[in-house]
Amino acid sequence: MSTTLNDTALENLVKVALAEDIGSGDATTLSTVPEHLKATAVFLAKEDCVCAGLPICEKVFHELDQHSKFTAKVEEGDFCPKGTILAVVFGNAQSILTGERTALNYLQRMSGIATTTKKYVDETEGSKTRILDTRKTTPGLRMLEKYSVHMGGATNHRFGLFDRVMIKDNHRELAALNGNGGITRSVNAAREKFPDLEIEVEADNLDEVKEAAEAGVEYILLDNMSNDEMKEAIKIIDGRSQVEASGGITIERIASIAAIGGVDFISVGALTHCIKSVDISLDIQIDSNS
Repeated sequence: MSTTLNDTALENLVKVALAEDIGSGDATTLSTVPEHLKATAVFLAKEDCVCAGLPICEKVFHELDQHSKFTAKVEEGDFCPKGTILAVVFGNAQSILTGERTALNYLQRMSGIATTTKKYVDETEGSKTRILDTRKTTPGLRMLEKYSVHMGGATNHRFGLFDRVMIKDNHRELAALNGNGGITRSVNAAREKFPDLEIEVEADNLDEVKEAAEAGVEYILLDNMSNDEMKEAIKIIDGRSQVEASGGITIERIASIAAIGGVDFISVGALTHCIKSVDISLDIQIDSNS
């Protein structure tokens, strides 16, 4: 997938998020903050993190105040120690306060994904194994979450159901209703119907690994296998397909799997579905010239 963020998609996401939060109006801010007051707000990292999400933060404030000025102080994907100023926004004070929580929600979660991803990636240092994300994403936010994974140094798996054929356990079970050779039949059917797409087969055992390799698929996913089973599978595959390990992958296992040699990818659903948001604050200051 593209690792850039689409402007139109960002604007649409921001409109929905702001509508959800603001509703008929920000009652507190409209009651307490003068209409024409200008202010500066500073995004401050309260813990070490990898930064991701500044472009959508900028969209939040621009949607509320087209004259706002958003200045990023770090690059996306930068490691930022506690105390780093990530960005500064100047503009209408009402707009900044109204957009504060929406902007922080995006930045804290996206940076949380990038930060967690970097920890997994670091475990593969010295190997050729790459960390992948999955489709276990928040509905409607996949673009942001996969972007954040990339900012953390990992590689994006397929974006959706449309950009790779992936024959998983339930597909295999249904194909098996027609007898043995279900993987081979499924691969052949996919080649005929979608000749331009790469094919991946999820294998639960070594027999399935053998059938997938002989069918000539581009990728074989070794699902919930021990390290010893992976070693046997790699021997069977013998370079005919790229190898992905998945299922029950904890950060403690990453280094040992990467050390096997022959595992090209390790996919980790936890990169996007088990995330702690990063502690980032928005400190607002009244402009002295207002």
